[in-house]
Amino acid sequence: IQSVDVPTIYKVPLMMQQQNLDAIVLEKTGAEALKNADLDNWCRFLDKMDNATEDVKIALVGKYVELQDAYKSINEALFQAATYNDRRLNLVSIHSEKINDENAAELLSGMDGVVIAPGFGQRGIEGKFAALRWCRENDVPTFGICLGMQCMVIEFARNVLGLGQANSTEMDHNTPYNVIDLMEDQKSVTDKGGTMRLGAYDCRLAEGSRAAGAYGATFVSERHRHRFEFNSEFRSQFEQAGMRCSGENPQTHLVEVVEIPEKRWFIGTQYHPEYSSTVLSPNPIFLSFVKAAIGYRAEKQVK
Repeated sequence: IQSVDVPTIYKVPLMMQQQNLDAIVLEKTGAEALKNADLDNWCRFLDKMDNATEDVKIALVGKYVELQDAYKSINEALFQAATYNDRRLNLVSIHSEKINDENAAELLSGMDGVVIAPGFGQRGIEGKFAALRWCRENDVPTFGICLGMQCMVIEFARNVLGLGQANSTEMDHNTPYNVIDLMEDQKSVTDKGGTMRLGAYDCRLAEGSRAAGAYGATFVSERHRHRFEFNSEFRSQFEQAGMRCSGENPQTHLVEVVEIPEKRWFIGTQYHPEYSSTVLSPNPIFLSFVKAAIGYRAEKQVK
C-alpha cells in the first residue's frame, strides 16, 4: 500500500480505496466482505472543495494562534462549513494579546466574520473584549465559543449595561459584577477536575432564535469542556438590554447560548460545536455563521 502524496488529507481515503485497503483489512481480520464503500458524499465534498473559486475571510482571535494545532477542530469546522457554502476559507489568525481598542478596526475591518476562540486564564482576555466591542458596534458576524461566549457576556456587561468592572471570577475573584462565575454547588469542590462540565449535554433553543434557525431544531446536544458559567442572576438585565439567552440546559437551566437578535449574526455558545463537525455532517451553527459571513461580504462588495 503506497502513501501517495495528495494535496489535501481529505483525499487520502480515496487513494487508500483505490489500492483496495478496505478489502484487504476486512480479509486480514476475518470480517465479512462488503461491497465497495459508498464514498459518493465524500466525493461531493471534494468536488465542492476543488471547484470553489470565491473566498470567505474569517478572523480567529485567540491567544494560542502561534501553535499550529491549538484550534485545529475550529479550523476544520470552519473549512468544512466554507466548503459546503461553496467558498474557500481564508483564515486569518489574530493574537489576542496584540489587538486592542486602538488597532481593532485596522485588524478586523477587512474580515467577513470573526471567531472568538476558547481557552483558559487571564492572558489575552482584554484583546478579546476589544475585538468583540468593535465587532458588535460595527455589526460584523461574530461567533464566540466557550470562553469566547463568556467574553461576549463580559464585554456586553461592561459597555452596554454600564457595569465597568464586570468580569468572570476566573479572571477577578473580587469583581462586583460576576456575570460569569462558578455555580454555588461547584464552589465547594476543591479538585478542579471535578468542577469541569465535560461531555455532551442537552440544550433547548428558544423558538424563533437565530440559534434555533441555524440548527433547524429547538433541541440539540453538544459537547462541553469548561468550568465557569453564565450567572443567571444577571439574565434579566442582559435580555432587557438586547442580549438574548436563547439556549439553556433543560435540567439545570444553565445558559448555553447567547445572541443579539438585532445584529447580522452575533452568537456565543458555551459548548464546543466544533467537536461534532465532520466532513459528512458539518455542524449547523458553523454553516450558519459562514453563510452570514458570505452575506456580509456581498453587502460590502455592493457598497
